[in-house]
Amino acid sequence: MCGICGIVGLTDKEAAERVIAKMNAAIAHRGPDDEGAFIEAGIALGHRRLSIIDLSKNGHQPMFSADGRFALVYNGELYNFKNLRLELQRSKVGDTNAAYSFRTQSDSEVIIAAYQRWGVDCVKYFNGMFAFAIWDKQKEELFIARDRLGIKPLYYWQNKGIIFASEIRALLKSNLVPKKLDKKGLSDYVAFQTVHGPATIIEDVKMLLPGHYLLIKKSGINIPVKQQKYWSLQDSKVQNPVKPYDQICKDVKELFFASVERRLVADVPFGAFLSGGIDSGLVVAVMSKLMREKVRTFSVTFAESEYSEAPYSEQVAKQYNTEHREIQLSPHDCFFKLPEALAAMDHPSGDGVNTYIVSEATKKAGITMALSGLGSDELFAGYPLFKRLNKLEKLKWVSGFPLVSMPFKILNMVKPSPASNKLLEMAELPNWGLEHTYSVTRETFTHKELERLLKIPMFLDRKLELNREYDILSRISVAELSNYLPDVLLRDTDQMSMAHALEVRVPFLDYTLVEYVLGLPDNVKYPVTPKKLLTDAMKGLLPENITNRKKMGFTFPWNVWMRTELKVFCEGNINSLSDREYFNKKNVQSLWNDFMDGRPDAPWYKVWHLVVLENWIKENKIDA
Repeated sequence: MCGICGIVGLTDKEAAERVIAKMNAAIAHRGPDDEGAFIEAGIALGHRRLSIIDLSKNGHQPMFSADGRFALVYNGELYNFKNLRLELQRSKVGDTNAAYSFRTQSDSEVIIAAYQRWGVDCVKYFNGMFAFAIWDKQKEELFIARDRLGIKPLYYWQNKGIIFASEIRALLKSNLVPKKLDKKGLSDYVAFQTVHGPATIIEDVKMLLPGHYLLIKKSGINIPVKQQKYWSLQDSKVQNPVKPYDQICKDVKELFFASVERRLVADVPFGAFLSGGIDSGLVVAVMSKLMREKVRTFSVTFAESEYSEAPYSEQVAKQYNTEHREIQLSPHDCFFKLPEALAAMDHPSGDGVNTYIVSEATKKAGITMALSGLGSDELFAGYPLFKRLNKLEKLKWVSGFPLVSMPFKILNMVKPSPASNKLLEMAELPNWGLEHTYSVTRETFTHKELERLLKIPMFLDRKLELNREYDILSRISVAELSNYLPDVLLRDTDQMSMAHALEVRVPFLDYTLVEYVLGLPDNVKYPVTPKKLLTDAMKGLLPENITNRKKMGFTFPWNVWMRTELKVFCEGNINSLSDREYFNKKNVQSLWNDFMDGRPDAPWYKVWHLVVLENWIKENKIDA
């Protein structure tokens, strides 16, 4: 796991050296083990290395092909690199491709060899998480690719040339990218606590979408760059043969065990996050089955018992005899760590501070790589929205009838809350199909609330295009895996864990498992009990009091902290944000006052992500 950056089109080599040095320095936290750069006329590549596989100097990057034609900078892990290596070492009868002679044991060199043999199609052979760039000296073109599910980030900016990097802050540190707030991104962020790709919060800075690549010719740098798709959740449906339920469970179990096993390959100490829920518990259970040594586990606990899952994480740790460590937090701990966590945010987010703190403790314990249960809820219908959206989809024939929204208007007047606001907005939609209702479930502010907070026009396109070949639950999963997961959860996980040079691997997001589960019919996945298919497939690995308990979530007690220890910090940022030209000062400050008064329609999360936004704007000196 590393950090990468580069420039195409800057012909002044001395200037390129200075820029790459600044960009590398901006992402030094991602790769404290080594640094490298490759600079020629019109091309510059930078790299910061976090050594995970092949810790020797042979893994230095930029890495070059055996013939010197290709130069690679790479961030990620290729889990099937050993099998690909064997294939690339062979030349088949009638095959014009010569066998590749490897000089290292790294997965990085496998990527170079694969590109040399298969060109842009190499990504179709990869199972892993990655963002990489390969420069072809002969063709004078740059190939940039990102993994299927968007686990690793890649940002770029185009003007007369192209600048790219693992983090936005590296682009900003180049002093070539204007630090201007994007109005569309701003309305998206306020509405959803994030900006959905390919846009970002910075004007003209784009995120390379999951399952996409760029091919940039040095001679054509003024030509608009187009993202090319090589894989998509929408188009990846596997036609699973009709099978008995017990066989489906067996398939899911085998795929998950194989996924975890692939992610245990590392030349550094590793462990797992253990929250006490189903997802992380199953990851730890399977790791324990596959490993000879004890699994090292880490969990966050709170003095406030109503927020703590400590009894459940302790139960799983004892069952599998893990080397367990609890990180107990108090309001003082949070206050002390908050400036560091906010400074680590490459892109503003309403979440992520928890990941920062647990990642720090994990790294301090000598762990360089950890497995996480991320992605399970999106794949196995773990959120309440799956049931709600499923019902609305089946009732969409009711939408549009006169007076259908009247009961929701009355509820909203009698009992105002975020839930009643959303219900009213949904009731007033012209169509209750999933393509229209999904976005409402993930918004922080309704459209009407947004209009009161912002002075700028709304740029929100809330209609999704979803593949109707999928059943309803799978369509919801596709929406979650395409939006909430990459643009919130995965981005937060990457920026907060890599702030401590900690690699996080996510076995529930192995694309072979994802494709299989998406291809299953709703009747085998419907969550009659929490994530029924998953828990049935893994039956016996976790005690029933964990598999059947109500989902608690992994969050800090912000509601308490923001009214006490964090009050001055929050209030100061809200007041500062309200003074900015894009915001309605009176309504922003009214929101803060409503939160402090305990109004049910002004919960902490509606305020916190605005506090974070203002802090991020000031810290990064953004023109807003």
